[in-house]
Amino acid sequence: MSAEVVVHDSAEVLAAATAARLITALVDAQSARGTASVVLTGGGTGIRILEEVRRSPARDAVRWDHVEFFWGDERFLPAGDPERNETQARQALLDHVGVDPERVHPMAASDGKFGDDVDAAALHYAEVLAATARPATDVEVPVFDVLLLGVGEEGHTASLFPGTPEVREDVRTTAAVRDCPKPPPTRVSLTLPAIRAAREVWLVTAGAGKADPVAAALGGAEPAEIPAAGAVGRDRTRWLLDRDAAAHLAS
Repeated sequence: MSAEVVVHDSAEVLAAATAARLITALVDAQSARGTASVVLTGGGTGIRILEEVRRSPARDAVRWDHVEFFWGDERFLPAGDPERNETQARQALLDHVGVDPERVHPMAASDGKFGDDVDAAALHYAEVLAATARPATDVEVPVFDVLLLGVGEEGHTASLFPGTPEVREDVRTTAAVRDCPKPPPTRVSLTLPAIRAAREVWLVTAGAGKADPVAAALGGAEPAEIPAAGAVGRDRTRWLLDRDAAAHLAS
């Protein structure tokens, strides 16, 4: 299945356009199934998208209490730490719309019930995913309606980095990640099998530093070398880029 590539003029337009797409996708999912599920990502662009959703006049078309929220990865830091993706997502959107707290599924914090045991935190999130999976799912995770991801300058996505055991994982749905080349070094991440369970995977990234990994991923790189290349949705894979990130793609 070929990926769909959409290029926007700037990072600002990219965030606003992706926010509009996300609202539409959630409304469509709720119309079809009553509820919707989304996997959130962090980073500058990921959080800007949520801020754009919050500011959009169309945001109230979504029944926010009927959305299941998950995360693709998380920095293993204390609850409320400003670097946690959960903290940033709550500030950007979740604290401003009527979510159902029982439908918000953050990854464990380093001062939570598992303490500093990142392996236990990763295992627990796999159990959370399995508990919310539909019986017909062939991977023990929900069939996410939209799974948002960023792309790093070395091609990482979620917290799956090139050449690591985690990016080669083909059984487990979550992984404890240590010694990340990008701080903070300890994280919890979905694995590629979990990511590939999503109906739609959207890789959203901006900036000239992303042009090489974007071109490599879309050019057929191996996931072990460019993890973003392995992020593929069941029904659709979208690369949503600004012009700088798309600069090395063939026209």
